[in-house]
Amino acid sequence: MKRVVRRRIRDGVLYAVLVGAVVAFALLANWSQIHANFFNYSVVKQLWPDIITTAAVNTVKYTAIAFIGGLAAAMLLALMKMSPVAPYRWLATAYIEFFRGLPALVVIFLMAYGVSLAFDWNPPGGLLGAGLIALIMTYSAYMAETLRAGLQAVPAGQTEAARSLGMGPVATLVHIVIPQAIRIVIPPLTNEFVLLIKDTALLSVVGMQYDQVDLTQFGRNALNTYASATPLIAIAIVYLIISIPLTQLVAWLEKRQQRATGR
Repeated sequence: MKRVVRRRIRDGVLYAVLVGAVVAFALLANWSQIHANFFNYSVVKQLWPDIITTAAVNTVKYTAIAFIGGLAAAMLLALMKMSPVAPYRWLATAYIEFFRGLPALVVIFLMAYGVSLAFDWNPPGGLLGAGLIALIMTYSAYMAETLRAGLQAVPAGQTEAARSLGMGPVATLVHIVIPQAIRIVIPPLTNEFVLLIKDTALLSVVGMQYDQVDLTQFGRNALNTYASATPLIAIAIVYLIISIPLTQLVAWLEKRQQRATGR
């Protein structure tokens, strides 16, 4: 039997298995129960508009706060890791490896309960503020490596040309190197932003007031209130509405960068 024929038979069997599984699910599933538990329109009506005006807005707000704070800290860490002064490199490396090696949830617990209790520290914004600080610390470690790679990817000739024009080291870094590095790392940073959107769900472990709830906490509260999984489907759809355009933006930026570099 020819290879082409064998491949067609194999593909036909795989398609038949898939179609059979779909048909079996369609025939055996209890659609009325699925509709009542996952797609209950009366429950969705009760969630509106708070799911958008409170939960989604808070999720985006927490993501923006953690991302901006993390990016600022990451730039400092990246510069420290590239410093000619060895202790700065050691400190930056230790920080990055420590927080990259810990789950974000553990860092949130440490900041919200461990550090605050050990040092009698009242974090700004309470437990929620401590959770945001934990996300900033965690994501700054990841973004620091991304920024360091971007800074090192800027051709050395750019720095040499700026210095030959009389620009000082700081001015060269601020006006020449960092702007070019940021353009290089925009796609991976956008990807980090998407991941951070989902990790804000971890903040629900510290407890929130109603006007502070993010999408995940909002869904959990509604799940307990209505005894239906419909709120979870609703918040999942909102997460997708927020994240899918961003993932498409990442893909577009990566393709654009590849065309610009001729790869």
